[in-house]
Amino acid sequence: MIDWNAWFSMVSLLAMIAWIALIALPRWPALLSGVLYLGVGLLCLIYAGGLIGVLSGLFDTPGGGGADFTTITGVRAILGSDAGVTIGWTHYLAFDLFVGLWIARDADAKGISRFVQAPILLATLLAGPLGLGIWLALREPAARRQGRFR
Repeated sequence: MIDWNAWFSMVSLLAMIAWIALIALPRWPALLSGVLYLGVGLLCLIYAGGLIGVLSGLFDTPGGGGADFTTITGVRAILGSDAGVTIGWTHYLAFDLFVGLWIARDADAKGISRFVQAPILLATLLAGPLGLGIWLALREPAARRQGRFR
């Protein structure tokens, strides 16, 4: 039997370590690679294993295996289990961290202060699309000042 609480805590800790490194530490190439591969990549691997386990019925979920992503009832059934919540949470963590990494790299390339970046990255951590939306709104004038879009 899988201890989904332990897995939930583990992926959350992994993501928090990567976010703290991204926000607070100097952005050396090795650090950025670590956030990408040891943070995002490992979360993606854990997500893929969990998703395959749920879809194949290998992991116990309410109503048995064979997840249904085509209806709200099917998605509710998946997310109504500890396995589904943990896998869904891992999905959010991986994507939000990837977006945060992109924002940090893009902001550095555009010469945006780390003090301006920090609240945007925190917004991305806490409410992914909100932070991304804020960055996209702020990024456009910076890109125009540089005379290019990336």
